[in-house]
Amino acid sequence: MERKEFLKKGLTSLGLFTALPIISACEKSEVATNDTSATTGTTNGSTASDCSVTNSETAGPFPIKDPATLVKTDITGDRPGVKLILKINIKNKNNSCAALANTIVDVWHCDAKGEYSEYGGTGMQTTNWTSVHWLRGRQTTDANGLVTFTSIFPGWYSGRAPHIHVHIYNASGKSLLVTQIAFDKTICDTVYTTAKDYLSKGKQDTTNASDNVFGDGFANELGSLNGNISEGYILTHNIVVSA
Repeated sequence: MERKEFLKKGLTSLGLFTALPIISACEKSEVATNDTSATTGTTNGSTASDCSVTNSETAGPFPIKDPATLVKTDITGDRPGVKLILKINIKNKNNSCAALANTIVDVWHCDAKGEYSEYGGTGMQTTNWTSVHWLRGRQTTDANGLVTFTSIFPGWYSGRAPHIHVHIYNASGKSLLVTQIAFDKTICDTVYTTAKDYLSKGKQDTTNASDNVFGDGFANELGSLNGNISEGYILTHNIVVSA
């Protein structure tokens, strides 16, 4: 079964189961512009009056198999792409959206070509990446409810808008939320048509609005981006859980 067909049949039926690296990116001479671009994502979680639990989404079809072994801040591995710093703030709905410290946060996403580590050799992903673990990691939130990962800008695959998966647990390991982070199409279009590691695929074939996983709405899942291709992007995002 192809991945696109799998997605159309409903992913929600699935269960949930440092030195900075050199990351390949276009040289300044290769990009159309180095102007800093920014998008503003959700404000959810910013105040007690703007505090709704972030949408729950599927973890499949490529969840982390053993996240406890992947405790690290730099999840890039050997994957080329535009640098991305991911800053996720975890907020507690049950405490007026106060920061939630000592919370376990797992993240994972595809590479510039739309492929996932830990899987492959099947119709859903023909390339076999079962023995590697890039673009996957785990951290625990600090006193401010923050975790920071170094990665690359995710690519896309047919049937899905660009996204990052996030699974949040309390300090005891109880699952609090599985969700995804959505990306603004304007910056995605710039990356996918300008940065060399993404050019072979070009623009995404699925928007947030037409993505069946985001079909219940993605307003609370849209991350804020700031940066450019040559220097990389910073994505900041609040995720609200009930803890």
